Amino acid sequence: MLKPIDPAMHPTGPNEERPVGELVHRLVEDGKAYARAEVNLAKAIATAKGKALALPVGLFATAFVLVLAGVTALAVGVVIALAKFVGPLAAGLISLLIFAGIAGLLSYIAITKLRSGA
Repeated sequence: MLKPIDPAMHPTGPNEERPVGELVHRLVEDGKAYARAEVNLAKAIATAKGKALALPVGLFATAFVLVLAGVTALAVGVVIALAKFVGPLAAGLISLLIFAGIAGLLSYIAITKLRSGA
């Protein structure tokens, strides 16, 4: 164990050496201060990026909801248009097949792209 620092042994000039215990203590304190500064910097960067992304994410979410509403309106329009020719139940089934086929085709293309690494 290190001996406590004797006040009479404190360096008074620039060429005198400091006790090892004092140097180690100062090194540990400097290390803690550096670690705290790095953590605070990382927090500040994350907070700034989060605030910068808040509005664009909200706008994209709103746009996505509006696109979903548009696709729903299109599907309802297809059902209503087909209902005049084949009846409401058959129109619903035909529009289901149409939209399921489109979704299946898009899924197939996505899987193909993922497997090819593009």
